[in-house]
Amino acid sequence: MIRPSAILLAALIAAAPLSQAVAQDRVQRFEREQDRPERQLQDERPRVSVGEAVQRASSGRPGRFLGASNRGDTIVVRWEYPGGRVADIMVDGRSGRVVGER
Repeated sequence: MIRPSAILLAALIAAAPLSQAVAQDRVQRFEREQDRPERQLQDERPRVSVGEAVQRASSGRPGRFLGASNRGDTIVVRWEYPGGRVADIMVDGRSGRVVGER
């Protein structure tokens, strides 16, 4: 009876370094995936296209669209109101929400 338990204990002890190596490999693989340039670029890109930002900025506003530019996480839509006043409407590039107007 003592012999099977001794064999089982020896097998568990022998497998312990292997499981550590597997865990370290998984951690290293995860870290490599986090450092990929493609992943970093994907996180930096706006999630809303310029066209969608223009549509959201223009909805419910009288006037006409003059232009748009992408400034990091913000898309700036230039808008001319009736009467000639020109405004810059800021749209969050990630959520698409209008965040301000100058």
